[in-house]
Amino acid sequence: MPQLVRKGVRIDDSFAEAFPMSGTGLIITAPNRKWAMIAAHTMTGFATSVIGCGCEAGVDAELSVKETPDGRPGVRVLLFAMSSKDAEKQLVNRLGQCVLTCPGTAVFRALDGEFEIKVGDAVRQFGDKWQISKSLDGRRYWRVPVMDGEFLVESKVGLTKKCVGGGNLLVMGEDWDTTMRATEAGVEAIRGVEGAITPFPGGIVRSGSKVGSQYKGMGASTNDAYCPTLSGLGTSVLDPDIGCVLEIVIDGLTDAAVADAMRAGLKAIIALGPKHGAKRIGAGNYGGKLGPFHYHLKDLLP
Repeated sequence: MPQLVRKGVRIDDSFAEAFPMSGTGLIITAPNRKWAMIAAHTMTGFATSVIGCGCEAGVDAELSVKETPDGRPGVRVLLFAMSSKDAEKQLVNRLGQCVLTCPGTAVFRALDGEFEIKVGDAVRQFGDKWQISKSLDGRRYWRVPVMDGEFLVESKVGLTKKCVGGGNLLVMGEDWDTTMRATEAGVEAIRGVEGAITPFPGGIVRSGSKVGSQYKGMGASTNDAYCPTLSGLGTSVLDPDIGCVLEIVIDGLTDAAVADAMRAGLKAIIALGPKHGAKRIGAGNYGGKLGPFHYHLKDLLP
């Protein structure tokens, strides 16, 4: 594969291929940062891939008391799915099971979109007719009595179908330690990009997949072309100096957010250099057949 070189790191002349998704988000607040983050992490658990989880979700940003509607510490979470119906189902279920149950939390909309999800209207019935409706600045809220006081939740949150899922970077290094160091640096840089998340554990996935399988009923299977233990096979695309490959998958509220996230990740990984980090960076695609969003690495280089 043709390659470019930046600071000694080989960059594949390739592109990441992404696809349209529906996206929504919440602002979760709590009496302190600890419990706001616990609620956010619980709600976005088991949300790495739509392949098996129904949605992809993660923390977009921590918010200061000056950035939240109720003046308390907060966290903005984003959730993406393949349809608006899937997004609504996942958000309502996760709100009811993971945020309503978390001590001290309140929930507000994180974005406006072409559509709305009735999240508060869905969970208000937990109040067993003791819940109270309240309107403020043109928005409606529900106050649901719970054992530590009340759960304040906005009745509706925005949803947009203009989101993008599947941006990615393949980080290749000599061994696990150097590859992980480079990949973590990339994830940390991406965390600073508003409107983008990395939904896998710690932002990193080791089990990159390809479409299809030799087993009936498996829609996806291991990406053997990038598995170092299979480098002796004819399907491998790895160089002899590559002993580990990790992937960063990125979802964003917009095309630009995914591009900015990939750009930030590339810059941070390249900055480490091949001695202490990655020797090569690539991207996963399916020849342009999977999705309309193509992010060419050469166009994102610092």
